[in-house]
Amino acid sequence: MKDGDMLKIKVPGSTANLGPGFDSIGLALSRYLILTVTLADKWHFQSESAETEGLPEGTDNLIYQVAARTAAAYGGTLPACKVKVWSDIPVARGLGSSAAAIVAGIELADALCGFSLSLKEKARLSSLEEDHPDNAGASVYGGLVIGLHTASDTDIIRLPRFQMDPVAVIPSYKVFTKDARDVLPVTLPFKTAVQAGAVGNTFTAALMASDWELAGKMMEKDLFHQPYRGTLVPELEFIARAAKEAGALGTALSGAGPAMIAFAAPGSGSKVADVLRERFPACEVALLSVPEEGSTVERLPSCNPSGSM
Repeated sequence: MKDGDMLKIKVPGSTANLGPGFDSIGLALSRYLILTVTLADKWHFQSESAETEGLPEGTDNLIYQVAARTAAAYGGTLPACKVKVWSDIPVARGLGSSAAAIVAGIELADALCGFSLSLKEKARLSSLEEDHPDNAGASVYGGLVIGLHTASDTDIIRLPRFQMDPVAVIPSYKVFTKDARDVLPVTLPFKTAVQAGAVGNTFTAALMASDWELAGKMMEKDLFHQPYRGTLVPELEFIARAAKEAGALGTALSGAGPAMIAFAAPGSGSKVADVLRERFPACEVALLSVPEEGSTVERLPSCNPSGSM
């Protein structure tokens, strides 16, 4: 990157788990984190949206820290930059805001240092940061992903043809991932674990077969996390019932919550969204789409050779 160059990095948000796919299934969503990057004398991150207000402005910013770790891992050096940050991904709501920031940091290092990282490498790096591949994998690849992350490897499969309309119901309060992890049991009885695995397997098979009705049914049979995290999101039961009455195929917590995702048959999402808006006016209700493309980087012409904007 040289003076006068400008980078635009765009990363989709995501929903994870979709019920029984705990820490392994993720879906990209049409909420975005966007960075506009130019060279500068020192690192400075500037908020451009309500969702990014109060972000750290210097090298304590998560995006910079991930970029620095990525650059160091591949033997590169980051030049100082001014980074304008815009996002409509709600923070600490379960829609992948942290994963999007991590992927953006990896993309930033890749673009600045010219590494030409593959999608697999980006997914591996972001999963190492997150310690699970669902949100980060969806933000890197786009669409629907299923993955396994371990200390030694990260394997992700991207499934085509996701054909349900996602309707996000977003409460005004936050649930932090640590708190959502703390309510989970340390162990599950063997019989429960077998049943939970069977639900997850059937859910995955339904996704692969494009059997959306069965997939929706399995979403609501999760035994891994929703019975416990539901105590932190008291609206879940009522929203799931209202969504089903409006024609939704299934509803699940989005990641750690408190956002919830109801899935409707193609073309039916607007009806479900309208009903949920009327029934739950204290929540934001958004009919979203599933971007087929994951994170992207564009090099844009700058009208100011100094790189200021």
